Amino acid sequence: MEGKHIYAIIETGGKQYRVTPGQVVDVDCLNVTEGEAVEIAKVLVLGDDTHTSIGKPAVEGAKVLATSQGTVRGDKIIVYKFKAKTRYRRHTGHHQLFTRLTIDKIEVPEHHTRGRHKKEEAVSGS
Repeated sequence: MEGKHIYAIIETGGKQYRVTPGQVVDVDCLNVTEGEAVEIAKVLVLGDDTHTSIGKPAVEGAKVLATSQGTVRGDKIIVYKFKAKTRYRRHTGHHQLFTRLTIDKIEVPEHHTRGRHKKEEAVSGS
């Protein structure tokens, strides 16, 4: 996986995210402080320009290292309840909390980089 554009599909908080090194991603709120290192071991797919490794269910030995930038609030979601003919109306709002992560590094296990050989061309015997 020495390719130039490496990526990983990770799972955290029951959701899946496609991440690359240097990317900033908002995930469901984690119990970490700002500046703390986060290690995500549930890597479902690893890929680069030439090769893709799919886990069953996760790629063994693969990790994504990230740094927490703290907790942020998401956009406000309006909840409006209405029942016809009864004068029932309720209007509330909600902000979901997220943890903002900066992806530092995608660690690839050695056994996924070994065995990557170029296809040998068949030479016809004359």
